[in-house]
Amino acid sequence: MLIIGENIQIISTVVKKAVNNRDKEPLQALAKKMVDHGADVVDLNIGRRKKDGPEVMRWMVDIMHEVIPGVPLSLDTTNAAAIEAGLERCQQLGTEAFVNSISAMPDRIAEVMPLVAKYQPNLIALTMTKAGIPVSAEERVNIALELLLPPVMEAGLPMDRLYIDPLILTVKGSQEYAPNAVETIRFLKQGLDPAPNTVVGLSNISNQVPHEGRSLINRTYLVMLMAAGLDAAIADPLDEAQNEVLRIIKERDDSTGVGRLLLALYDATAAMEELDPSAVDMNDPDQVAIWKTVQILCNKIIFADSYLRM
Repeated sequence: MLIIGENIQIISTVVKKAVNNRDKEPLQALAKKMVDHGADVVDLNIGRRKKDGPEVMRWMVDIMHEVIPGVPLSLDTTNAAAIEAGLERCQQLGTEAFVNSISAMPDRIAEVMPLVAKYQPNLIALTMTKAGIPVSAEERVNIALELLLPPVMEAGLPMDRLYIDPLILTVKGSQEYAPNAVETIRFLKQGLDPAPNTVVGLSNISNQVPHEGRSLINRTYLVMLMAAGLDAAIADPLDEAQNEVLRIIKERDDSTGVGRLLLALYDATAAMEELDPSAVDMNDPDQVAIWKTVQILCNKIIFADSYLRM
């Protein structure tokens, strides 16, 4: 499981101030902390940055290279000129790059795919058209097959550098999307040969949820996504509880009740089955919380901020 550290985001007041002032120390400290906590890739989200995007992205690549040399960088912006500036600088420094991202919108494909053809980076491709994000897995898979794969193949990008993102929406108002994203990943991994990589923006599943409940939703959903074949997640590597779940699944550690339940959830999802309530110790509050969260993520019960108290 590839973890793409999400914490350098322009919406963060600290990050925005550091970028605007070209103050590298807070950004370097955050990048180093993410890598020390398990991030395999660091995402550099600079937003649109219409006026100074290329200069900012080059600067970001340079300051990352100073402190985390050799760590791949994800160039996260809608500004195609900034993407090119970042790709060029990564190439000069010998740094592996991800482009985050393209969608199935013709204008976006037209401006970004020539850069993909030229630099051959890893590419994150979103199953989204001008009409938006479809609910069903079938429609999202069709976007990937009919609108994303052809330009990628035309650009000569190897399939192992393509990461399809089925797009995660929050359970707060859009929870019907959650199980369909799992099934989109399952089909992409099992129905295509060679199969592309898959990636999600994990924390999107808990957007607008009270802070204290976000990690539980994120890490429970991560288990389900991994069981369907997820290859990478744009996520918070500083979430220690989430890191522990990753360890449990990787090592198949069933030495605790929570560990056994998470493995049961993983195995049931992999087998396209529902989690059996007999796997849950209803006297263990932590297991009950996981069980209730699974019901939300499977769209069995309607999400409310107070769902754990119901």
